[in-house]
Amino acid sequence: MMMKTDGNTVTNAAVPPLVLLHGWGMHGGVWQGLAARLQQERQVLMPDMPGYAAQPQLDTCTLESLAEHMLADWPAQVDLCAWSLGGLVALTMARIAPQRIRRLVLVGSTPCFVDRPDWNCGMPAAVFAGFADALQQEYEPTLRRFIALQAQGDAAAREALTVLRAQLFARGRPGVATLRCGLDLLLRSDVRASVSQVMVPTLVVQGSHDRLVPPCAAHWLAARLEHGYLLEMRAAGHAPFLSHVDEFARHLQGFLSE
Repeated sequence: MMMKTDGNTVTNAAVPPLVLLHGWGMHGGVWQGLAARLQQERQVLMPDMPGYAAQPQLDTCTLESLAEHMLADWPAQVDLCAWSLGGLVALTMARIAPQRIRRLVLVGSTPCFVDRPDWNCGMPAAVFAGFADALQQEYEPTLRRFIALQAQGDAAAREALTVLRAQLFARGRPGVATLRCGLDLLLRSDVRASVSQVMVPTLVVQGSHDRLVPPCAAHWLAARLEHGYLLEMRAAGHAPFLSHVDEFARHLQGFLSE
């Protein structure tokens, strides 16, 4: 099989690029540790969502507007690995443009982040509303509290938290409007009704100790995707690609090579 070499990166010409999509409050740089383990085998892209790093904020704040805007800049087809809020955007991409996504990996993702009368696999709505209310007065402490929540429950929480803290402002400080948009999407989005429309082969990766997304959400999601597969990583929290990076990389490579 033909291989192309670009500097230190070896790219398999028959395999689409792998896009790693970050979550709320972070940026593409959060994936650097994982990307370093993958870049010898394929092209890895770590874009910033609108409003993060040097990317301008969008005028509209919807999952569809984020999905369409980012897809416009990507190659014709990609493999996509998305984390947390990025998972909601990725599910939207796979629904509206299935030909653009060859394989999808969702990490710490859920179709609905908050509890509802018919959904008890979320967080209390007050958690996200509280972060939104605190942003204007306590910008940096609010972000740091949120990343601490993401590392809770993980046996390797210290390692994950160290990376998240180091990366938090490594590409600049996202504006309050961008952060409020993301929190609003976490608070209000419920894509359960459209999950069955996603036909892309999808691996749902869930940390068994995740305190932000209960495991029951991942089980529900994997069972209702047309081609869904569940991987529950024991003793991992919300960011297993940070705390268990080698194990995560093995599972990711295995799924993408099937």
